[in-house]
Amino acid sequence: MKKYYVIGNPIEHSLSPELHNFWIKKNNINAVYEKIKLEESELKNFIDKIRNDEIHGINVTVPFKNKVIKYLDKLSLEVETTESVNTIYKSGKDIIGHNTDVAGFELGLRHSKINVLHKSIFILGAGGVVPSIIYSLLSMGCKKIFLSNRTIEKTENIKKKFPEIEVLKWGEMPDFDIAINATSVGLKGDSLDLSLNVRDKIFYDVIYNPKQTPFLKKAKDNGNKTENGKLMFIYQANQSFSIWNNVIPKIDDEVLKIFE
Repeated sequence: MKKYYVIGNPIEHSLSPELHNFWIKKNNINAVYEKIKLEESELKNFIDKIRNDEIHGINVTVPFKNKVIKYLDKLSLEVETTESVNTIYKSGKDIIGHNTDVAGFELGLRHSKINVLHKSIFILGAGGVVPSIIYSLLSMGCKKIFLSNRTIEKTENIKKKFPEIEVLKWGEMPDFDIAINATSVGLKGDSLDLSLNVRDKIFYDVIYNPKQTPFLKKAKDNGNKTENGKLMFIYQANQSFSIWNNVIPKIDDEVLKIFE
């Protein structure tokens, strides 16, 4: 039986096992997918289990998307650009790090019919998934990206990768079409300490569990369109699953119901 895991800390919120095990069953694959909370000191030994064929694939979530890189043999182009890994697998004797968040974000937006072409985007946060989102947005032809984070050093590091973006101090408000919460604020029902009192914009939260964060609720109450990270999550998982199993699983109403 093949074994797959998602690793992170915290990890309780992850619905990856529900989704992957659903697809595993649907496609009659002899495998199991589980979530496990790790400490940073445990990463190397856990990843080495892929080298030894004890594990056949790993998904990576916060806060390890960058920290796993030093334990990998080869990186995809997306990882080299974003320095963010969310999918690990073995090819020959090499352990490969790939980033399916890039495709997941773009495919999720297209599914939702959110058009970013020539739009100004305001991103809050500078965590592991942000370079993937910026990579996608630039490839989709957005006009401008503003980035703000409480820790300015993190935003400056991202600007080194993507000089096109404009870094703002926390609390500064640009003129934007789409606001994206890429912080972890909202996972536990907490709120951002920001005043985003605008109307007729699009508010997007990468968090999918809970499905409506305070960030999205306030935006919706103010008359804005809102979207959570459910579809990004589903599509990045779809890409990982196909890498591991050479099968592209269906994304249909049955899959979407897992998140209701």
